[in-house]
Formats: sequence, structure tokens, C-alpha cells
Amino acid sequence: MSLKQRLNDAMKDAMRAGDKPRLGTLRLILAAIKQREVDERIELDDSAVIGVLEKMVKQRRDSEQQYRDAGRDELAEQEAFEIAVIGEYMPQPLSEAEVAAAIDAAIAESGASSMKEMGAVMALLRPQLQGRADMGQVSASIKARLQG
Repeated sequence: MSLKQRLNDAMKDAMRAGDKPRLGTLRLILAAIKQREVDERIELDDSAVIGVLEKMVKQRRDSEQQYRDAGRDELAEQEAFEIAVIGEYMPQPLSEAEVAAAIDAAIAESGASSMKEMGAVMALLRPQLQGRADMGQVSASIKARLQG
């Protein structure tokens, strides 16, 4: 079953159960997916849907932090709830050791030895790690290894 189908089924289940907060979050997810499909005139596959979900999680983490900094805990809790619901449909995250091993393998495979070749390493890692690791942290780790 595709990820979009799982999301649609979950939305129907939330409707039947009368779970309005969860239903609202699932509708936001499906609307973001549909918006991207309409904008690009394509049918999104599971990896593209995961990309949409990653973007939504990142936006919500930023918002949650801003709300906490402003003392708006009720809004921060809403963002945290939405992150949790979105996270249910993301792939299982990798451990730090697994990410480090993937980075080492990609550096070895690409033969990268300087920052100029960082793009080649990222190109190898992106399909493997998408949705399973924070790509910002992966990028920082690659920079640290290629610089020193």
C-alpha cells in the first residue's frame, strides 16, 4: 500500500473516530501533497511524499521553537502534536552510528578528499538517508570529515 493510500485511510479512520486534532493534521498533510502534485503536474511517489513530510516536520520544529521562546506553550504543544502525527508516516530514523557508516561509505565510494567534492558525497547519500536522518546534520558531518 502506498504512503498516500495509508494517509487517506488514516484520515477516514480519524473521521470515523471523531478525532478532530488528528484529522486536521492528516488533512494538512494530504493538502500539502496535493498542492505539490498540482504545482508540478505529477503523481508523487512514496519518496516524494516523504520529502513533503520532511519539509512539514522541519517547518513545525522551527515554529515550535519560536512559540516556546515566546512563551506560547499551547501553540508549541499543537506543533509538537502535529510533528508526532507526521512522524508516524516517516521511515524509521537511523542511529548516529548508521549515519556515520553511510557517510564513510559515500566518501570512500566517491573518492572525495576536499570540500569541492562534497556535492558528490551528498548526491550519493540523499537517496539513502532521505526521511531517515537530518540532512543538515549529515552535511555538517561531511564538512567536518572533509576539512579535517
